[in-house]
This record gives sequence, C-alpha cells and structure tokens, in this order.
Amino acid sequence: MLLKTVLLLALVAQVLVLENGLLRKPPMGWLAWERFRCNTDCNEDPKNCISERLFMEMADRLAQDGWRDLGYEYLNIDDCWIGGRDAKGNLVPDPKRFPNGMAFLADYAHSLGLKLGIYADMGNFTCMGYPGTTLDKVVQDAQTFAKWKVDMLKLDGCFSTPEERAEGYPKMAAALNATGRPIAFSCSWPAYEGGLPPKVNYTLLADICNLWRNYGDIQDSWSSVLSILDWFVTHQDILQPVAGPGHWNDPDMLLIGNFGLSFEQARAQMALWTVLAAPLFMSTDLRTISAQNMDILQNPLMIKINQDPLGIQGHRILKLHSVEVSTGSCFDCPSLAWVRAGPEQDSSWDLGKGAITTHAHGISVAPRFGTTKLLHKSMMAGREVGLALRV
Repeated sequence: MLLKTVLLLALVAQVLVLENGLLRKPPMGWLAWERFRCNTDCNEDPKNCISERLFMEMADRLAQDGWRDLGYEYLNIDDCWIGGRDAKGNLVPDPKRFPNGMAFLADYAHSLGLKLGIYADMGNFTCMGYPGTTLDKVVQDAQTFAKWKVDMLKLDGCFSTPEERAEGYPKMAAALNATGRPIAFSCSWPAYEGGLPPKVNYTLLADICNLWRNYGDIQDSWSSVLSILDWFVTHQDILQPVAGPGHWNDPDMLLIGNFGLSFEQARAQMALWTVLAAPLFMSTDLRTISAQNMDILQNPLMIKINQDPLGIQGHRILKLHSVEVSTGSCFDCPSLAWVRAGPEQDSSWDLGKGAITTHAHGISVAPRFGTTKLLHKSMMAGREVGLALRV
C-alpha cells in the first residue's frame, strides 16, 4: 500500500509540474485587448475589428519597426476570435474575420520571426460570451492549439466555479505539455480567487503556469495603473518570492500609446513595469503610434533591466509620508529605483551609493563615490517620478 501511495504521489507531481522551460525572461509582445477590445464589426470598422487583417498588420509592424529585434516577439490574440465548435467539437475561428484560419496566422507570424498567442477561457463561456473550454474540452483544445502551432495560451476564468478552476488549470498545463509543442501558459486563475493565499497557492502556480494575472484588469487611466501598483506593493512579501525565470506575476498590459496617460505617466508605467520584472505586453495601435511613445516602449535600458536573467521582481524599500521608493536589481545592468513623491514633500535618504532628495520642485540625485548616474527622470511636482539609477 505504501508503494502504491508513493507511486500515486509521483504521478500527481508529474501532472502538476509544467516543466516547459519557457519564458526564462518576462515575455514581451503585443496584445489586442486594451486597445481593440471586442470590436467585431468589420463592416463598419474593417481596420480595427478583431480579424486576421488586424493581426497581420500588427505582425508587420512588430517585424519592420524594430519591435521584434528588441524582444517584442509575441503577437497575442485575446477574446472574440472564436466562431464556435465544429461537428467534432473542435474550436474554430470566426470564418468571416479569420477566413484562412489560425494555422495560417501562426505560420505568418513565424515567417516574420514572431510567435502567436491565443486566448481561451476555463469555463462555459469566454468573458465576452463565446464558447469556453469546459473540463471535458481541455485536452481537445490543447491539441487544437498545438496543431495550429500556437506558442502561448492565455486561459481566462470567466463563467467557472472555484472547483472547476482548481481542476482545470493544472489539467490544461498537463495537456499542453502532452502535445509536445512548447506553448507558454498564461493563467488568470489567481485573479478570480482574490490574488492572495490561502485561496491562491503560488507554489502550485509556479509549477503549472509561466505567468499569471493576480489582480483586476487594467483600464486606460493613471488611476488604474496606481491601483495595480498599490496592490503589488501592499502584498509584495507574498508576490516577490514567487516571481522569477519561467514564472512571472503579471500586472497586465502597457497602456502606452493609448489615450489615458500623459507623457510623464507613460514613462512612469514603463519604469514601474520594469521594476516589477513584469511581462511587457503593449496594447496600442502600432500602425499609428507616435515617435514619442515608441521611444518609451523601445527604451533599450528599460528593456535590458526588465529582461535581466536574474528575473528579480522589485520591491518597496522605503515609505516616508507620501514618498515611496521601490527598487529592483539585476546582474549586468543598472538597478532601477521607482520614486513616488507627493507635492511639496521635502525628504532625503541614502541608497548606499547615491542619495535621493525630494522637494517641492522635483527630485534630485547626489552621487556618492562617483558611481551613481541619473538616467531618466520626470520633475513634475506632485506627480509620481521614475528614476533609473546606476548603483
């Protein structure tokens, strides 16, 4: 009996551990949702509807405008692509909006040196009401995605129970592994359980998922960015230790290039996501993005820090009244400090090799030992300020 028990536990462990060797650095790419949502009206809005045309045009921009060469390699489809299931129960894309099918789109992405991500939902329906992946369809859908040569799956959790999610997410991880195709697994599971223990088992998540959403969806506003930041900082002692190569906390998409952030706020979000060692998924129109926003998203220093092989998520090291300092570290690049200061807040502190002072007119850095270098700053009194420091 003891031997049978040991063998059973070993089999369970094999099912739960993803072991796909993927995403040793935070993934980078483009995702449709925040900018294009569930726009399916290709008659009235053919350039911006969720369609084969949209994803091919974004793929072209990723390949031709320098994004791919900087690491933005994923072209990710979100909700509203599904047309239904065929007579055999296989998922099929909407035939009018994706006339050549998903395998064609994957081949197109691969021909440009990109990878294709796709969306499904662990429930009866997707969040927007399209056919979901119920427990009896998990293996079949995983095989379909592998047949299409998909490279990443985002599995949402709308219209499912906690019990179904607890069974379904590990089952999908095992099913993806069993296909033999390397498919990165993005899980929305913890976001549906409040993001925190005891309802969320981060040890298990790190075994079955490559990245996971912990918190609510980002919206196109600075207040939304700050709400996510505040949640991550408040719970950093839980979140930071579980992040690292192959398994990442995901604070959601970058808003840069859309409508809700000022220029300073756009720079700040890039710095924040860099400090958090977060996945960098743009969700803007790459066909019309401004040079200014492109410069933010293509900042080589920010990308270098974010893609550091150590994969250390930043954390808050100081909170003094309305001043907060969060910092991250990496192996062969400058460390990054995030400074959040309120208006007319006079403070100073020592970070070892450099001192930072905040005052009513902005933020200044005093080098120590000649090793501190101010690389990026925004000096807007009363606004959050991002600083990259060589320390």
